[in-house]
Parts: sequence; structure tokens; C-alpha cells
Amino acid sequence: MIALIDYGISNLRSVQKAFEHLDTAVTLVDTPDRLAQADRLILPGVGAFPAGMKGLQERGLIEPIKLAVREGKPLIGICLGMQLLFESSDEMGNTAGLGLLPGKVTRLGDQSSIVRGLKVPHMGWNQLDRVRDHPLVYDLVSGSYAYFVHSYAIYPDDQNIVLATTEYGGPFASIVGRGNICGLQFHPEKSQAVGLRLLKNFLEM
Repeated sequence: MIALIDYGISNLRSVQKAFEHLDTAVTLVDTPDRLAQADRLILPGVGAFPAGMKGLQERGLIEPIKLAVREGKPLIGICLGMQLLFESSDEMGNTAGLGLLPGKVTRLGDQSSIVRGLKVPHMGWNQLDRVRDHPLVYDLVSGSYAYFVHSYAIYPDDQNIVLATTEYGGPFASIVGRGNICGLQFHPEKSQAVGLRLLKNFLEM
């Protein structure tokens, strides 16, 4: 079973439809027991980091997600879901994340001197610059476009987990991956052929 994790704030239907284009069924999961039955996990998300962690906590999903990762099950985070994989976020204060990958989430431009005229949120099409090999980015060509909607971005402590970057007031990590854990800052379900290719790669990991 491929689990699409429902923690109360996600764009679930659009992600479901993207996998339908790949002739792949995903199952909405919102309990620890159902999550434990999954072979592969998808953590989508739209909204604020604190609300996302609260939704996972209230449903008792934090430890089951960590256990699934320790068992080697592939996990992909999408948009907010990618941010939740990291240690913390300073959105609306300071909130601990899942801590599966090293680094923190901070507002776009906060770690760059090139911020004048920067519009936040970063919304629309932008390019991916592939910087490292990983099964998730198989066949991804640098310069490919993806669709973004976000105000916060990942600044990892370990640059070896950055698979692709995108420029917006300076570079930020737009695709990350380490072993069976990976994430996309953009919306693959809105990124046409490029997004579908990356989701297909995830299914084949």
C-alpha cells in the first residue's frame, strides 16, 4: 500500500490525481495502524509549519512515520511536507519538525543579501538546477521548470542531501534526498511532465 498521509491541512485530491495519471492507487491514511501497513509514504502539505506538526501530533502519526523510515520504507515530502522532514522552522515562532533530515526552515531571503524587491510568497514557475545524483532525480535535466507556492524554504546543515536548487533571492534547496527519505519544495502535481517524472522515480525507488 502507498499511504497518502492525511493530517488535516493537505492538498490531498490533487496529489491523488497526479498518481492516477501514473496508473497508481494511493490510500488516504490518518491513523497509526493504517500507516504501519504502508510500503511507501507520501507526506503532502499546504499551509503553516506549526499547524502541520500539530495535525501530525494530534493523529499520533509522528512516531509511526519515524518508524517507517527506520524500517527503510521510502518517504517523500511535498511542499510543506518536505519542510516537516527537517529539524525546525521559525515560521510563527520556533517549532520542532520530524527531524528526519538536518537543517531548518526559514523565510525566503532571510539568508540572502539579495532581498530587495523579492516578492514573498514565491509563486509560479521556476527552474531546477540539479546538483547531485539520486534515484529521485533520475533523468531530471537542469533548467527544467516546476511550479512553486511557498514563503519558507529549507537551509540544510548537510549540503550532501541537496539534489537540486532553485534561485529566488539566492539559491534554496528545491529537491532533497538521503537514502529512502526525499522531498520536493514545489508541487509535482502542478508541474506537468517534470513533476510526474519525479513521482514516477519515487515509485521506483
